Amino acid sequence: MKSISGYLAELSNILGLAWWVEVKTSLPACIYFFGPFLSQTEAKVALPGYVEDLETEQAQKISTTVKQCQPSQLTVC
Repeated sequence: MKSISGYLAELSNILGLAWWVEVKTSLPACIYFFGPFLSQTEAKVALPGYVEDLETEQAQKISTTVKQCQPSQLTVC
């Protein structure tokens, strides 16, 4: 069952107002999107966990950005 903030994040995403964590890696050469989040701060707090997971999977040259967007795909390789 989703929380109210989860529903609000989905609504903000539909409206193009949601915040997303974008993580790029060079090996594998991929772009990952994590979200949606209601605020930039909320996305920034979650960001280290996503990087840690990718580091555990041996991803290389990881760069991150927090931005408002509507990704059409969550993983692009």
